[in-house]
Amino acid sequence: MKKTFLLSIIFIFFGVVSGYILNTHLHLNSIETFKEETNYYFLQEGIYSNLDILKENTKNLDVKLINEENNKYYVYLAITTKEETAEKIKKIYDKKGYQTYIKEINLANEEFYNNVIQFDLLIEHTNKEEEILTIEEVVLANYEEIIKKQ
Repeated sequence: MKKTFLLSIIFIFFGVVSGYILNTHLHLNSIETFKEETNYYFLQEGIYSNLDILKENTKNLDVKLINEENNKYYVYLAITTKEETAEKIKKIYDKKGYQTYIKEINLANEEFYNNVIQFDLLIEHTNKEEEILTIEEVVLANYEEIIKKQ
């Protein structure tokens, strides 16, 4: 009985010491997963108070997302989680003569986050404008499907 009790005390002591060492001294790399709120970079074309003016000014834009907030219409051309990717897409629209700017927006949706991360990877590996705009078309449709229908 004394031997079992003594062994139990020794094993508990080693367990506590091992746990302390692993917890405080060993820095393990962790993979970042979905956060409650994620920062996205929206490429905004403009804000309109009149729907007719919006339609006239954006009639040549095939790919766009329109969000209505407080009787104003916000027109977005792209959504990404990386500022560098937003800058890459902004240059495409700048060359086409559109005045755009990057707007940071926080959203909390794991499915949308995972999708955008995958699309960002595709955009990083291409410089073809047509491919980038096609990918962003899917991202905007994904936003419509997942975020707007919440």
